[in-house]
Amino acid sequence: QVQLVESGGGLVQAGGSLRLSCAASGHTFSSYAMGWFRQAPGKEREFVASISGSGSMRYYVDSVKGRFTISRDNAKNTVYLQMNSLKHEDTAVYYCAADSIWTPRMTLQGMDYWGKGTLVTVSS
Repeated sequence: QVQLVESGGGLVQAGGSLRLSCAASGHTFSSYAMGWFRQAPGKEREFVASISGSGSMRYYVDSVKGRFTISRDNAKNTVYLQMNSLKHEDTAVYYCAADSIWTPRMTLQGMDYWGKGTLVTVSS
């Protein structure tokens, strides 16, 4: 079992930055690829970014490329999402998720474990 807890969400002005963290329990964190997803009000949950277990491979959805950076610290069992140049349309609940199989563009159905999410609100 892997438990995931997100933190770092909040209210920020457009153009600002936030760093989300996702702390994982368990001793096998490095064996899991990790992903960030988000769900805006009234919309379906969507993939944002992924990182392989070693951290050597990363993938981003086009809408966040050049603005968001996913990273991980396996010694701390934590994955991060640095979000810069935030836009109003980035407003959403952000979820981290774990998958035992690395897939660049992760799918909702493919994830093994989910956190409960953290809310990011970007004011325009």
